[in-house]
Amino acid sequence: MSGSRWKRVVCYGAFLAAGTFALQWLDYLGLARFHSEGVYVVLVAIAFLALGIYVGARLWAAPKLAPFAGNPEAVASLGISPRELTVLQRLTAGKSNKEIAAELDISPNTIKTHVGQLFDKLGAKSRTDAINRARGLGIVR
Repeated sequence: MSGSRWKRVVCYGAFLAAGTFALQWLDYLGLARFHSEGVYVVLVAIAFLALGIYVGARLWAAPKLAPFAGNPEAVASLGISPRELTVLQRLTAGKSNKEIAAELDISPNTIKTHVGQLFDKLGAKSRTDAINRARGLGIVR
């Protein structure tokens, strides 16, 4: 749709909404004159409904999880460097060496070196084995 056509559609919609609002307001005024108690009861009921929804959503909301800190003791005891930990987290996410290298802005060969060092430190023979061992130690999720 062109810009002027959108303006026309929006203006027409706003005109219809204003007319509908005016008619509803007039209807409300007539209703309020003859049934004022009923209107107040409905308004109070709507207010309590909104309050109930708000309180219910707050009481039964899922608790916020604490951020995952990993297992710093295991990382330190295995001698895993911060860069190797970053690579391990990317491996856990299922990223390839090329994807990890692109994200960290380093060479794929450097990633291969880090992965090899992780295999040695974790005593793993494959990426899956390394991830499972790291999860078992609580280093990654």
